[in-house]
Amino acid sequence: MAQTAAWDSHPEPLALGSAPLPQYGSGSLADLLPTLAAGMSVPGMTAAIPELTAADRNCVFLIDGLGWEQLTAHPAEAPFLTSLLASSRGGTGRPITACYPATTATSLASVGTGLPPGAHGLPGYTVRDPGTGELMNQLRWQPWTEPRVWQPYPTVFQLAQDAGVHAAQVSSPAFANTPLTKVALSGGTFHGRLSGEERMDLAAEQLAAADRALVYTYYAELDGAGHRYGVASDTWRGQLMYVDRLVQRLAEQLPARSALYVTADHGMVDVPFDELHRIDFDEDWELRAGVALLGGEGRARHVYALPGAADDVLTCWREVLGEQFWVASRDEAVAAGWFGPRVDDRVYARIGDVVAAAHDEVLIIASEREPKESAMVGNHGSMTPAEQLVPLLEVRT
Repeated sequence: MAQTAAWDSHPEPLALGSAPLPQYGSGSLADLLPTLAAGMSVPGMTAAIPELTAADRNCVFLIDGLGWEQLTAHPAEAPFLTSLLASSRGGTGRPITACYPATTATSLASVGTGLPPGAHGLPGYTVRDPGTGELMNQLRWQPWTEPRVWQPYPTVFQLAQDAGVHAAQVSSPAFANTPLTKVALSGGTFHGRLSGEERMDLAAEQLAAADRALVYTYYAELDGAGHRYGVASDTWRGQLMYVDRLVQRLAEQLPARSALYVTADHGMVDVPFDELHRIDFDEDWELRAGVALLGGEGRARHVYALPGAADDVLTCWREVLGEQFWVASRDEAVAAGWFGPRVDDRVYARIGDVVAAAHDEVLIIASEREPKESAMVGNHGSMTPAEQLVPLLEVRT
């Protein structure tokens, strides 16, 4: 009887206005490089994060998956990073935000281009290509499409190089020629190094290579440990300890007139393995009704409806999921600013007819279509603080 009463009560879905938007224009990942470049007198760049002060040499170390909440919860594993928390966001001690969705392809494109997702056009893990009607994985770039057509804007690294700033990226050799690197992080020189220690040493060398320098370096394995084992795991904590040593190694080698900024592309949420927390799209006829393609990822879904079915899909998804997800139509999500203050015409149709962003510790998995993703312990993508808030730790010389 209790279940019947709860069903009959028809609780109201989450109000779209209650979704905590990224801090576009004042404190998001998209604002970081333009702020640093403006401080180096790169034309067309605006200092959008007012708390940051200019430096001649700037290095951004992006640690994949190092959310603010996860870092502050593990001071013993990250003593050096913890000692820098008060320096975050120009000494305010506050985090910045990722963009929406809080996922790697979207975030790296926002970092590198200085643009929100609605402009650069990578608004999710997988999105529909309006030209082909197929889902495109924007992290793996499958199926392949012309990178400069998909994302035509120049990167901040390219603009900085054109202005006479020494620009460099130091990362895994595997990323040297990927389409995502081309559209998000190209410009200047790419230096591939396998070990984290080699990357830190070379990043410091590249900073010292010119009077004005903009250097980017990256570490991915913390995120991988979180996906496979969760942010509560010993493996994840071990990776955090290693990352802490890498940051200290780089900080101790900074040349004069340098600023090092340590940030991340997103945080992460561990989701329990049960039917209450993992809703299987492939086994739920209500959620499948009228749906042509399921895009995005478990906590940030793009839902593409069959012709004429968009309104019905929106109604159904709100009724079924509205207490646990912010569920919006494409136009509602765009108007609310989920993807930034503007959405380019070429990007509009890449966004789902329905967009669903998780509020609770819950996933929409697809056990048959996405077996690997559906098996992940740690997940991200939505607008909750655990996923959105990322550090902007600072070391200056």
